[in-house]
Amino acid sequence: MPKNKKKQESSSSDSDEGPIDRNQPAEKKAKMASRTEDKEPTWVIQGKKLAKVREFKGKVYIDVREYYEKNGELLPGKKGISLTPEQWRKLLSLGDEINEAISSSC
Repeated sequence: MPKNKKKQESSSSDSDEGPIDRNQPAEKKAKMASRTEDKEPTWVIQGKKLAKVREFKGKVYIDVREYYEKNGELLPGKKGISLTPEQWRKLLSLGDEINEAISSSC
């Protein structure tokens, strides 16, 4: 018969708090990346998906990217896109059309 590897948690505490989750949800971890920490304007889209205004080789980009955590630090992953300010403005101008397409497909 296979052994059940799941341990039964026991608590000697009489508090009403219940078990403490040591692993914070991804959204809380991603919020650590902020303007003050990175010195780059940063917005959390969802979880570890962030939008940042960054400078690369002397040019400004709007970077929408999925980050990953390594040694307690959030690092940019391969999944994402960097847009020039001109491309960003074009995308914003298409917002109403995109929202309409989303509404008609749902």
